[in-house]
Amino acid sequence: MIADHINKATRKVPAWPLYIVGALPLVWLFWQGVTGGLGVDPVKEMEHQMGLWGLWLLIAGLCITPLQRYAGIRLIKYRRAIGLLAFFYIAMHLLIWLVLDVQILGQIIADIYKRPYITIGMLAFVLLIPLALTSNNWSIRKLGPRWRQLHKLVYVAVLLGGIHFFMLVKGFQIEPLVYLGVITVLLALRLPMARRKRPASA
Repeated sequence: MIADHINKATRKVPAWPLYIVGALPLVWLFWQGVTGGLGVDPVKEMEHQMGLWGLWLLIAGLCITPLQRYAGIRLIKYRRAIGLLAFFYIAMHLLIWLVLDVQILGQIIADIYKRPYITIGMLAFVLLIPLALTSNNWSIRKLGPRWRQLHKLVYVAVLLGGIHFFMLVKGFQIEPLVYLGVITVLLALRLPMARRKRPASA
């Protein structure tokens, strides 16, 4: 089976190289910004790309459980690295907006309160903070069963992230709708009814 070959291959690949590979897009974007490869507004483009990478990684993290449950592909050991990289890119997305884009504290506060898509994005980021802080073995031991309950906040955060992107874009665009659709399906697969209907071999 394909799943057996994938599982056999991934057993030999540790999780730590993901942190190195995951940082490469940031290096590439920085280089593009310095060399003029990000267009007329490099700050906006970098801010946009950081947010997209964060959303992609959150969705990738959501795929791990369904892949194991329905396809037998075990990638669980990579979930922590993917989650922390997602938090890193979303934090960079926020930092670029705060420091390089808006810059004015009063305007930042006003935007958070007055612009719904920014309010939703900030809420998603706040929900991710405790998840990033507790993504370590010590927290898993300390929190026990509560750790798993706490980390279910990622479901809310990724949905808010998809809504944030949908509200951010101007005009009708397919891309944010595709992300929202994928997120909805991945969350629906976690419902008790979906679990009962899974194949016996999964």
